[in-house]
Amino acid sequence: MTQNLLVNIGEMLKGLWESSGLAAGTWQNYVMLLVSFVLMYLAIVKKFEPLLLLPIAFGMFLINLPGAYDVLWGRYPSESEPTWILNEATGLWEKVTSLPHTYENVLPESRGLLWYLFYGVQNVIYPPLIFLGIGAMTDFGPLIANPKSMFIGAAAQLGIFLALILAVVFGFDLAAACSIAIIGGADGPTAIYLTQALSKFTNEDLLATIAIAAYSYMALIPIIQRPIMKALTTKKERAIKMKQLRTVTKLEKIIFPLLVTLVVGLLLPDAIPLLGMLMLGNLMKESGVVDRLSSQAQNGLMNTITIFLGICVGCKAYGEVFLAFSTLKIILLGLFAFCMGTVGGLLMAKLMNKLSGGKINPLIGSAGVSAVPMAARISENVGREADPNNHLLMHAMGPNVAGVIGSAVAAGFLLACFGG
Repeated sequence: MTQNLLVNIGEMLKGLWESSGLAAGTWQNYVMLLVSFVLMYLAIVKKFEPLLLLPIAFGMFLINLPGAYDVLWGRYPSESEPTWILNEATGLWEKVTSLPHTYENVLPESRGLLWYLFYGVQNVIYPPLIFLGIGAMTDFGPLIANPKSMFIGAAAQLGIFLALILAVVFGFDLAAACSIAIIGGADGPTAIYLTQALSKFTNEDLLATIAIAAYSYMALIPIIQRPIMKALTTKKERAIKMKQLRTVTKLEKIIFPLLVTLVVGLLLPDAIPLLGMLMLGNLMKESGVVDRLSSQAQNGLMNTITIFLGICVGCKAYGEVFLAFSTLKIILLGLFAFCMGTVGGLLMAKLMNKLSGGKINPLIGSAGVSAVPMAARISENVGREADPNNHLLMHAMGPNVAGVIGSAVAAGFLLACFGG
């Protein structure tokens, strides 16, 4: 009797083990769990882009918990769970036991919470809504006061197009190369928007890698940009003081988003989902007649979409898919794109400084990437290291917001050219 009891207990423990997540875990899952802990540390302790890095890390943590994938995301057709698909050629329903692991092919009855949240990414809804909030929080005054800043923002997109060429050389198809290259814009929502919009033209699942790379480089701006800024400028250049910007009228601030939307919409309609929402948010802010809407876009809506977007990006970093050699190549190409974008902005600012007779501090060129306002703050900090009384923040905000517009336009251009 004692022996039978022990056998029953053994069978029960065996069944408990086999039904637990521990038995289903792979080494890739455990590696990604460690990566998620590192990202959480960077977000919580180091405060590196915590608003997005924390939900991304937690989404990564959730999806890589052994056994959690089927519950949180869903299951795909298998021998034990087949599905039926209509054959359009014969008009007959056919039994299918294997399909590509795409969003649409998850079995309807198994779809989990993350599958439903991912709808906003799959249909590129979240990134434009993020841009709505960014527009409502952004002051385009420095750019309006110094429209020449737009040249710096345009030059800072250099990294995107150099990385595009290099990605093709590395063997990526055009759609994948465009998605990788946009990391150079240092704009997470734009990177997600373009990657998902082009996903139907490539067989590679790049969303998680590109999003994590884009936001990681945005968070590491002080580490990445500072040595490049010091290498390409002299101490004398870094100490240049720029005269105070003129005051921008309310009428100019209202006309600006309308004019930008009109011009870009006529020339590059593919950029309108991002740029149009950016300018709508800014118009709500500057008009002064819809404060409730502007406040909601800046706070409630922005925060909610940020949570959803972060979790959805993190949940795509599933170990067995994410841990591949192509991931390393994408991360390195993204770093190259970001560095070259910084170089492009700095070189344009140096050229403008020469043409103006030494009136423009080249440090504002590094702010031409789209990371608002982190890049502008780095320009300010490096400038004050050369001269504690030198204040470049407002001057750097011009190229910085120009970079936001520039990255959205670059994404629209790539989508128009290579999106079919």
